[in-house]
Amino acid sequence: MSKTPPLDGLRFAFGTLTVLPVTVTRWDREAARAGMLAAPVVGVVVGGCAAGLGLLLLLLGASPLLAAVGSVAVPAVLTRGLHLDGLADTADGLGSGKPAEDALRIMKQSDIGPFGVLALVFVVLGQVAALAQLYGDSWGRGAVGAVVSGVVARLALTLAARAGVPAARPEGLGAAVAGVVPVRSAVWLVVGVVVVGGVCGWGLGVYGVVPAVVVALVVAEVLLRHCRRRFGGVTGDVFGGLAETAATAAFVVLSLGG
Repeated sequence: MSKTPPLDGLRFAFGTLTVLPVTVTRWDREAARAGMLAAPVVGVVVGGCAAGLGLLLLLLGASPLLAAVGSVAVPAVLTRGLHLDGLADTADGLGSGKPAEDALRIMKQSDIGPFGVLALVFVVLGQVAALAQLYGDSWGRGAVGAVVSGVVARLALTLAARAGVPAARPEGLGAAVAGVVPVRSAVWLVVGVVVVGGVCGWGLGVYGVVPAVVVALVVAEVLLRHCRRRFGGVTGDVFGGLAETAATAAFVVLSLGG
């Protein structure tokens, strides 16, 4: 196995998971592996931008609610809404109750069904409400919440791309990254994120980071297993749904620790 330069992995991660002007130079499986392992780094950048806008709005005199709306909007903009679109499509596919082939066909359609609309409404409202409470507690808790949610959302993608998780379709982003991450590497990455997140949270006086990360990943894993049973594997839409689900769970757990 040849070694992929770190920059190729970062280019793959930022080029596929954000709208930032990054050119992806390699699309092979090795680059995909490095890119999915670098996904939490993308989360730091996206979460940091979200926290930055929220703090700026607070500094300018905005309410915690408005700051939360701004922070939640940033990841949507930086991903061109792809994760939210994936969440809606996944909800429609799961809610249809149809066999895998028909459910996957529903997910590829351009329109959004009632299950997708409900999923979007509840997830976005949940994220805004939880983050507004965090900003209301303190600027530090709000900022940490925005960064943690950004990181854990992308960490859920890394775990979903681990070896043994098949693709539901032979084409698309899901097929490009399905099964590329060694299980051991994924486990060590989770441990690293938990340790670093816990230490950083402790340093800022925010003590719910570790349970927020753990619960978010557990919730995402439950959804992943359900999607594997229903669709036969993962798709790009499933990855988007996992990211939004993990982010929401992290927000909620942190808000309960206030």
